[in-house]
Amino acid sequence: MATRRNHIDLITLIAVLTLMVLSLGIVYSASSTWAMQKFGDSGRLLGSHATKVLVGFMAIFVMMNVDYKKYRKLTKWVLIGAIALLTVTLVLGGEVKGASRWLRMGGFGLQPSEFAKYALIFHLCVMISVKKAQVKDFKTGFVPMLVWIGVVTALVLLQPNFSNGAMIFLVSLIMLFVGGARLSHMAITFGSLVPLLVVYMLRAPYRVQRIMDFLAGISDPSAKGSYQLWQGIIGFGNGGILGLGPGGSRQRDLFLPESYGDFVFSIVGEEYGLLGTLFVVLLFLTIMLRGLKIAKNAKDDFGRYLAIGITCAITLYALINAGVTLGLLPTTGLPMPFVSYGGSSIFFSSVAIGVLLNISSQTDMHPRLEKHKRNPQQAEPAPAVGSVY
Repeated sequence: MATRRNHIDLITLIAVLTLMVLSLGIVYSASSTWAMQKFGDSGRLLGSHATKVLVGFMAIFVMMNVDYKKYRKLTKWVLIGAIALLTVTLVLGGEVKGASRWLRMGGFGLQPSEFAKYALIFHLCVMISVKKAQVKDFKTGFVPMLVWIGVVTALVLLQPNFSNGAMIFLVSLIMLFVGGARLSHMAITFGSLVPLLVVYMLRAPYRVQRIMDFLAGISDPSAKGSYQLWQGIIGFGNGGILGLGPGGSRQRDLFLPESYGDFVFSIVGEEYGLLGTLFVVLLFLTIMLRGLKIAKNAKDDFGRYLAIGITCAITLYALINAGVTLGLLPTTGLPMPFVSYGGSSIFFSSVAIGVLLNISSQTDMHPRLEKHKRNPQQAEPAPAVGSVY
């Protein structure tokens, strides 16, 4: 008898854990002035963030030991549960800056859109792997998946949370494309949604203002919504090549709003310079390349699509966040995975990485030596002629 279980992809694990450990110092530095002013304790947010990082560590190590194939029968019901949570959030969710995005119970908070994002990815992977070539059929393959995508995206947009809803829709379209959906079907879908998108944008003047400010560019400091972006760019400028050093940020002193959240990458640039930002980008690039390699070596379609979906969700969010802080994209509210302050993002991204590592352990990327159990009653075979010990 021979028992065999391969190693997980240690390169992916090390890259993720490095980001999470680095985030402790980055979040502390970015939040210390604000925390001191509001709570009288500069380490208040660090303690909360450290707890979330620890829970993320635990989630990774638990999920990487659970066979990902067990999720196939659960994805539909988990997605239905996620949709239910999104619906409840619209009615009972805590309001932050005019948006109902959180469910709070005591000191515990949950952002259901983060849960729904991965629940949708998992279920789409099951549907694509089951339907196979049928995905190309508009009625029986494409539309059923589009319904799930539409429901989740619409509920997130109604919070309102345009940036997260748009990203969920984008990642879902990538999954459909990878799964073999026709480009014509995707183009028709996107074209038909443009009028609805225009109406949605016009209903909230601040969304239009963000687009106008972005088109005006950072060359116009008088643009109404450019203050945060300007302060972020100043942070990158302060950092130069080598940075001001850990804790040396000036923009954290209440110049840069949300410096520990959506704009944490600016603090990285200010304190660790160009080299620090390139290092963070390199870690995400490593996760992307290893994730795609895991997908390539996956033993079944479900694992292959799931590895691609998880990899796209994490690396695209990081790319968009970096693009926003650098002024290359309109301002959004998307966090940088594993780096920004925020429990829901860290937890569900950690769960996803744990699943990705479990997929890697069932490929032949890192094989272990097989352990053979020999029957004691069976005589040891004679060595072949010319064999070498």
